[in-house]
Amino acid sequence: MVNSLSDIVEGSEPQQLATGYVFTEGPLWHPDGYWLFVDIRQSLIIRLAPGGQPAHEREDSNESNGLTFDLQGRLVMCEGGARRVTRREPDGSITVVADRYDGKRLNRPNDVIGRSDGTLYFTDPGGRLEAPEREIDCNGVYSVSPDGSVSLLIDDFELPNGLAFSPDETTLYVANTRAAMEIRAFDVAADGSVSGGRLFAEFASDEPDGVPDGMKVDVDGRVYCTGPGGHWVFDSDGAHIGTIRLPELPANCAWGGPDNKTMLFTARTSVYSLEMKTAGTRTPMKD
Repeated sequence: MVNSLSDIVEGSEPQQLATGYVFTEGPLWHPDGYWLFVDIRQSLIIRLAPGGQPAHEREDSNESNGLTFDLQGRLVMCEGGARRVTRREPDGSITVVADRYDGKRLNRPNDVIGRSDGTLYFTDPGGRLEAPEREIDCNGVYSVSPDGSVSLLIDDFELPNGLAFSPDETTLYVANTRAAMEIRAFDVAADGSVSGGRLFAEFASDEPDGVPDGMKVDVDGRVYCTGPGGHWVFDSDGAHIGTIRLPELPANCAWGGPDNKTMLFTARTSVYSLEMKTAGTRTPMKD
């Protein structure tokens, strides 16, 4: 039974892998053995191999934020500045996955994850848009089916942010960033639709900084989510196990490494890694 962070964390201290950025986000492990992350403010996607030096994977990325891979291993990006979700083809060209719903332009897609059937899910908060620019009133959670159709799944969030699935993909977790700092859990049907919507965890804290944002899950169903003061870890029932403290306040995390037990944290100007005792869930891709 896991009762504390010492039962989860293997490494003693987070290791700084790169620094000198403005606001890092969107961490992602490529199965070929390297990290990707973004600097939103500089519109960069950065590539970093373990033990190597960071290099620009994509410049002028339209303030890309959340990243994932589709089943074919193509990079999928939330381009907040361009108000769209895109993917990069093998030849380097960019294809629009979603930029509108019901004929109206999206707000600012933020985070994206994929399901094993090829469906993509993304959050679309509008907090950084002026009222005249908004065409969609809600801050929604959407899906994009394998045939390309876009569906609005959830429309009652104040500001939906990070997304994650339970290991069996029957539960979708959504982090809410703003006054109601919480994670809500939704039941996922076989066809990819969601229902319910229950409180999974709250972030009760006197810490002055930090909000629910990026989120991942390990193979035992524990949820790792940024929050006040650091990176919060919850058991599968939503009980707070502890908070991982980093030299800088984190905005997101990702599993990676050869055994998928290394966690990369994007934290303001830097990225840090920390070894864990339990592996994380993997990004679904075809063999």
